[in-house]
Amino acid sequence: MSDEKIGASIDLSNIKEAVCIDAYRVYDSCSDKDCLSDLKVYFCPEAQELIDCATNVRLKDVDVINVSIDLEPVPFHKGFYSVDMTYFFEVELEVYAAPKSIATVVKGLSIFNKKVILFGSEGNVRVFSSDYVKDDCDDQLTPKRNLPKATVQVAKPIALSAKIVKKCCDCSPCCPIPKHICCRFGGEMPCGKGERDILVTIGIFTIVRIERNVQLLVPSYDFCVPEKECVTTSDNPCEMFSRLEFPTEEFFPPRVTDDSDNDCCSLN
Repeated sequence: MSDEKIGASIDLSNIKEAVCIDAYRVYDSCSDKDCLSDLKVYFCPEAQELIDCATNVRLKDVDVINVSIDLEPVPFHKGFYSVDMTYFFEVELEVYAAPKSIATVVKGLSIFNKKVILFGSEGNVRVFSSDYVKDDCDDQLTPKRNLPKATVQVAKPIALSAKIVKKCCDCSPCCPIPKHICCRFGGEMPCGKGERDILVTIGIFTIVRIERNVQLLVPSYDFCVPEKECVTTSDNPCEMFSRLEFPTEEFFPPRVTDDSDNDCCSLN
């Protein structure tokens, strides 16, 4: 939307004053679509035994457990920062011990590293805060360097494929696995064990932003006074159910022509 359209939709006559607010401003951002091919999956000893006996595997689901972010200034490029990201994926597989056998669900861990460089401006001040800390003296918190903040948004990963390969080396993960992630898979995840590896291919969509805490002068219309009254809940389940609308769309799925956001696909 252009600035002219935005200005035309705002009634400037209702502005009461200009106020200063403390907020995070996005200085730079980027989006990316990555197809992560042949990521190794790490298993606990019990799951690795099932993998070694498997005749086939199927990639069932993938989820993002955590993204570890490290932010460092880029030498000789003032205002630019390197954002190092380490993705930890929970991989869910269906493992088949024999043809036409019932699958056993096994979960493992995959790791992926990515780096981007974004502009985050400069800040040469030290930041002090008097935020309250529970069970501690009510002193100012430890001063911090005035670095910008990096944030990463990751959509639900797309599980594409999985395959069994013969273990070629005793390769360790590209980074130490945090203890809380190991506990998610039943404890220690030894590297180099077993006779086979599982390699998966995953598709991910990400947005990376660099933000800074700044003070902005913005127009103020009024205080945000709630206009809706709180509805008292009832212990009667039938009364609660009676307030739900009938889910008509569940019984009559929309047609292709009913989807206004649907775009016709064309082959190049």
